Amino acid sequence: MRPPLLRGFLLVLAAVAAALLLTAPASAAPPRVLVVVFDNDVNPVTQDYVQDQVRRAERGGYDAVVLEMDTPGGLGSSMRAIVKTLLAAKVPVIVYVAPGGSSADSAGAVIGQAADVLAMAPQTNIGSSTPITTGGQDFSKDLRRKIVNDAAAYIAELAREHGRNAAAAEAMVRDAANFGAREAAAKNIVDFVAPSLSALLERSDGRVVQPKGLTLRTAGASVERVEMSAWKKALDLLIDPNVIALMLSLGLVGILVELWNPGLIFPGTVGAISLVVGLFGLQVLPISVAGALLLLLAVAFFASELFVPSHGALTAAGAVTFVIGALMLFDPAGPAYQVSLWTALGIAGALALLLGAALSRVVKARRNPVEVGIGRLVGEEALVRRDGLVLVGGELWRARRADGEPLVPGERAVVEAVEEGLRLVVGSTHRNGRDRPCPSH
Repeated sequence: MRPPLLRGFLLVLAAVAAALLLTAPASAAPPRVLVVVFDNDVNPVTQDYVQDQVRRAERGGYDAVVLEMDTPGGLGSSMRAIVKTLLAAKVPVIVYVAPGGSSADSAGAVIGQAADVLAMAPQTNIGSSTPITTGGQDFSKDLRRKIVNDAAAYIAELAREHGRNAAAAEAMVRDAANFGAREAAAKNIVDFVAPSLSALLERSDGRVVQPKGLTLRTAGASVERVEMSAWKKALDLLIDPNVIALMLSLGLVGILVELWNPGLIFPGTVGAISLVVGLFGLQVLPISVAGALLLLLAVAFFASELFVPSHGALTAAGAVTFVIGALMLFDPAGPAYQVSLWTALGIAGALALLLGAALSRVVKARRNPVEVGIGRLVGEEALVRRDGLVLVGGELWRARRADGEPLVPGERAVVEAVEEGLRLVVGSTHRNGRDRPCPSH
């Protein structure tokens, strides 16, 4: 039998331990969730943005990442890079197609199937993932079949591994099938429908995700929301094909103007900066070699007109070549990344007009009689300045009056001759028009 004192001590110790166990959950920190807003195309800039945020969540010890998605799709290469990031992530990733009216189309649907949890808000849709690249409708039958089969197998395997409907996911590629939120949930294309972010986190809590085997802890989570930075948005703007074409054309114009007027500095500087910005876009987006060569040929045509006048033939050839090259340049990036026809025509027209104006000045100069030497000064009007100087043609000359009288500043005269030593002889002076002879009536 234990002594009463020891028995009392044990009872007190047990009570303290029970109190600590009961209060421990209440004092534990709430889970943390990083919500990444993704309302853009799938391209190299947004790819880098998503990958950065997933790595941030891993380093920061977040309990989950929510990719709030609204995208029309984009580049296949960027899509696959994002998929690999989600599959390798050490933190659970939830793709939430939201808010209402949003969609996860094409590449977005494939990214969704790579998520540990895929949910949709009401009045959203997902699908239409048939590959469309490099004028897909013009592929040979066998090549197109290979591309579609590869994409179908890719999305089906992602769906299967995450416990979703592989056949329906495959139909999104083969038949361009598209599903609303509730139909997608009923067909097990997505895991569930959640009307709000808080409902999404409550519904996801406690789920053991496939195939990672991670248990989600999201109920009552502290939410941190992040969007693309201003710098990322600027980079995203700079990879717009129309902006790239505009930057390249501004670079061409700046350099051509600098060639016409060496030493202006400003046009050459603006042209060089524009070319660098345009080349950045060319580096980021996949381009057609044929389109790039046509643009270089257009530049050669435009530049040749400056040295080999062809009465506008080279300018016209350059404009036509520029339009065709611009329209072909981003073919590998798919229909979402194409230069607008009107943009290409506008740039080509502006370049042609610029060269036309320059050529008209050249033609006019050639038609004028050649004026050489100082003899051309005879007959020109001169404005008398101080100290025996007169202003003729924007230049100051030493001069004297033909009648020997002193020159009076402010008088206007006519150059009658040029003496040795480059001194002008002027006559018929009048002061500011007041001494002009009155015309006869």
